[in-house]
Amino acid sequence: MKRHASVIWNGSLTKGSGRLESTQSGALGGLPLSFKARFEDETGRSGTNPEELIAAAHAACFSMQLAHMLAEGGTPAESLDVKAEIDLQPKQGGGFEIRGSALTVNGTVPGMEEAKFKEIAAKAKEICPVSAALKAIPITLEARFA
Repeated sequence: MKRHASVIWNGSLTKGSGRLESTQSGALGGLPLSFKARFEDETGRSGTNPEELIAAAHAACFSMQLAHMLAEGGTPAESLDVKAEIDLQPKQGGGFEIRGSALTVNGTVPGMEEAKFKEIAAKAKEICPVSAALKAIPITLEARFA
């Protein structure tokens, strides 16, 4: 199975701009990309960026993996509120690098002890396909009951 997205970029990195034109599902399209959105705008309101999209992918993958493991164990989640935060920092010698992904999950799982929830969440973090793809960076997890 393959998935795809298309981006169009015009101009240089700092003076140019682009758009995330489309995704296979049609869920994302026409989203602005720029140097400012990626490296200067702390509010995140001037457009999307690769790190934000990685964070979205990581949060979605982890939540689905955890939901599956909980249901498979006989205690399906009522809700999972997941956030992924990608840490982009200047790189020694120039440029930037992704230094980590921090997952936070607040779960409502009737009939489950919090310690067991944390154990299953830790396993889900390890086997989520996006976590596996991000193995070059540290991934942390904070799991708690909502």
